[in-house]
Amino acid sequence: MSSAAETIENLKNKFNPEAAAGLDLVYQFDIEDGENYYLIVKDKTCDVKAGNAEQADCTLIMNTETLKGIVSGETDGMQAFMAGKVRTEGNMMLALKLGEIFPN
Repeated sequence: MSSAAETIENLKNKFNPEAAAGLDLVYQFDIEDGENYYLIVKDKTCDVKAGNAEQADCTLIMNTETLKGIVSGETDGMQAFMAGKVRTEGNMMLALKLGEIFPN
């Protein structure tokens, strides 16, 4: 099984710069059974950092297995949310935008 770090790196590889045009957002990933990461999405760029952001626009809380499934496309993010496998804090609508910014 991939670690959260490998999975986050795979997510970064799916980045669609055009979908991030004009954006300035921070997504925090709180991984319950691993390390935390955050993504800085800013005007067609994406940077990944380990740890916790000072201030995130949207925080997603899940375990490594759920993260891996969503990033690989095996798990639908909305279904995982409805099943309680993903929790959000902050601007929940930004969680929906992740599918555009990081398409499968």
